[in-house]
Amino acid sequence: MKIECDTGGQRMRGWHIRWSGRSVAAAVCLFAAVLSGCLVRRRVVAAPGKPANRPVLSANKDQLIQRIRAFSDGIQSFSMTADLTASVGQTFGGEVTDYATIRGYILYRRPQDIRIIGLDPVIRTKAFDMLSTGSNFQLLIPAKNRLISGSNDVRELSQNKLENLRPAAFLVSLLVLPPDSDDLTLLEDDTDEMHAQYELLIVNRGGGQPFLTRSLYFDRYTLQIARQRTFDAAGQIVSDTRYADWKTFSGQNYPSNVDINRPLEGYSLQLGVDELKVNPELNSDQFILTPPVGVETRQLK
Repeated sequence: MKIECDTGGQRMRGWHIRWSGRSVAAAVCLFAAVLSGCLVRRRVVAAPGKPANRPVLSANKDQLIQRIRAFSDGIQSFSMTADLTASVGQTFGGEVTDYATIRGYILYRRPQDIRIIGLDPVIRTKAFDMLSTGSNFQLLIPAKNRLISGSNDVRELSQNKLENLRPAAFLVSLLVLPPDSDDLTLLEDDTDEMHAQYELLIVNRGGGQPFLTRSLYFDRYTLQIARQRTFDAAGQIVSDTRYADWKTFSGQNYPSNVDINRPLEGYSLQLGVDELKVNPELNSDQFILTPPVGVETRQLK
């Protein structure tokens, strides 16, 4: 090989170099040696489970779905006593307003009967009474002698973000349902040195364009459900609920901390469960809201 270079208008002629196979191999070895000494950094990655000082657990997709069924099928009704704390604003980053924690009582009966009663944090009288037994809800606010009704799902967002709080938020988050028989399910092992979890993706493929409806996260240290996200057809997060501190109530495992985020509607709701009676006998009279005479009525969309 002949090398020529031009410096300052003067052409310098180098010597002839012949590259043999042995020379190429030597050059490659030299290049690798330089890189290994200067550009390569070695580090130790902590194994999953090391921070918690316990091993991770393994499960396949069918086993995780069965855990959902065991949790869901074991609850046909419940009565719950919990501390409720509402926050409004940019719940995924930004200015947030936190409201005072109130005492709440929740009655639930399958398939979709739910009643939520909140007490005033100071004088402990009834602050609100919300009821739904289908696709619509009623909300009684005794202090204002006002009855609000509308759809369980928000169809038109209100500037007053607390008005976007509907029974749908509770129905979606307080009981995790298994996938439908025609859903497509996919499992991802999302485990690294920072966290250890499985993610179960649930895709609705019945009619029209298939889309991701839910994703469920399982803690690999316990295999308990740690998080559930629901999506609309455009892929936006409708509900993002985190579950923590699972305890046994009436022989049934249930999270004692439930953190509900509704980013599109602009609020979040934290529940600290104190008492949970699983499968009590609830009658229809407990799901009737009778407004007082002369109450002011208002319809929400």
